[in-house]
Amino acid sequence: MAGKLMHAIQYDCYGGGVASLKHIEVPIPTPSKGEVLLKLEATSLNPFDLKIQKGVARPFMPRRFPYIPASDVAGVVHDVGPGVKNFKPGDEVVAMLSHLTGGGLAEYAVAKESSTVPRPPEVSAAESVGLPVAGVTAYEAVTQSAGIKLDGSGPRKNVLITAASGGVGHYAVQLAKLGNTHVTATCGARNVGFVKSLGADEVIDYKTPEGAALKSPSGQKYDAVIHCATGIPWSVFEPNLSEKGKVIDLTPGPSAMWTFAVKKLTLSKKQLVPLIVIPKKESLDAVVKLVKEGKLKTVIDSKHPLSRAEEAWAKCIDGHATGKIIVEP
Repeated sequence: MAGKLMHAIQYDCYGGGVASLKHIEVPIPTPSKGEVLLKLEATSLNPFDLKIQKGVARPFMPRRFPYIPASDVAGVVHDVGPGVKNFKPGDEVVAMLSHLTGGGLAEYAVAKESSTVPRPPEVSAAESVGLPVAGVTAYEAVTQSAGIKLDGSGPRKNVLITAASGGVGHYAVQLAKLGNTHVTATCGARNVGFVKSLGADEVIDYKTPEGAALKSPSGQKYDAVIHCATGIPWSVFEPNLSEKGKVIDLTPGPSAMWTFAVKKLTLSKKQLVPLIVIPKKESLDAVVKLVKEGKLKTVIDSKHPLSRAEEAWAKCIDGHATGKIIVEP
């Protein structure tokens, strides 16, 4: 592939939103030791991709400019680097690229073998590509932080999921319902029916007084809150929690970290748990298998060709996608 060019999207500095995205032709990357070169079939956008562009992780992310954004990719192995044992050209896979180096909005990308899992024929590229960040985050929040057993065993738990129609939220509802749970979910009015179709027992419009107060229509107190939204203070959660209830905050800001520390120091039974997910290959493999088994589905908000990736980026900025936003080369 040396010397051959591919189409990609990049930006050269922090900020700028859609206007800073540039269509370019760059050399197809070469896989190094322990890496695979993928011919991409689908890429998924996540809110964190926008945060990197805004500079919230500066100076660590991106590692350097110019930067090709996006980290969730699915495709076919085109070539393998030295030392790769588990993949060969032609294998269908899903992978998570490093946010430090990006590379997803392109025709080809290099992924570490350690961040790549096989994609069974029953699972399409578009279905699998939402899983590396959003699916794995939901999986780890539900199974590890909330302690829900997906085989339905374990004590019954009342769970609240905020922003339940979004990328992480729509997976979290489905995963929680595999367990022994009663799920209350919040979303906008237009998505109430959609979230009910995912299995939620009760759905509240976050713009109503009840929704703003996070009150369960049936009076449930929550054993766990999987908090996928932003801007809700602890004072709103606390009266709705059971005696040992906890809020698992997936986008923790300074106030959440402060609440976490205070609750720990005061030995409060009610806790706020900031969850910073470092996606694990085992978790990605697990959610891919759940999709294969028909127990989990990726809801696709929209698909966009790479030639019009700006439309996908703008939709992600808008923040009201139902499910996942997909870009296809």
